[in-house]
Amino acid sequence: MEQAPDRERTRLGVWTVLALLIVAAGYAGRADGKPAADTLYRYETAVAGAVLYLAFAAAVAFMARGPDTREFLALRRPPSWPTAVALAVATYAAIMAGVSALLYALDGAGEQGLTPESWDSTRAGQYAANALVVALIGPVVEELLYRGAGVSIFSRFGGAAAVIVTALPFALGHGLVRAMPALLLFGVLIALLRLRTRSIYPPILVHCAFNATALLVAVAV
Repeated sequence: MEQAPDRERTRLGVWTVLALLIVAAGYAGRADGKPAADTLYRYETAVAGAVLYLAFAAAVAFMARGPDTREFLALRRPPSWPTAVALAVATYAAIMAGVSALLYALDGAGEQGLTPESWDSTRAGQYAANALVVALIGPVVEELLYRGAGVSIFSRFGGAAAVIVTALPFALGHGLVRAMPALLLFGVLIALLRLRTRSIYPPILVHCAFNATALLVAVAV
């Protein structure tokens, strides 16, 4: 059986390599510019995204193997659900306000280029499939990777280190430049929520809600 120090080193190594690969892939994927305007109206986008996130989930599962899996990923109830819900709502509001302000100030709102410019009811199924990936599968896997595994790995160096070290690769992993400060703020606030609630569930809910809001706003305006 793998001893605890060896398991910790393995987890640190796997997490670091995976985070760096995601950052490299994020910027490499932007080398040719923005994706097509109808990217989220294609089933192949949803399939590719789901496969990619499943690969990330497999890496997380590999890191989490052992007798402390639930503790490592913070798959536990918060000490107080009412407090956790209040903190989650406050975090969501802070993220919406702060991220929106930074995106506006830095002209980063349209940099990612994923959300469509208008609603196409003839391709609602494709959009729903991509929404499932963007607003559910993606946030769950990313939270388990960054705020679950990542925060657990780096908490030994202090809470501040765990927040910054996980927020930075999360922000860089999107492959953006002007929007990077907004993503960094998102990562910091949601990591603080993870530490305050001692659970991964509130960060997952906030992340899902944020992405779902972005998808709804994109086709509603």
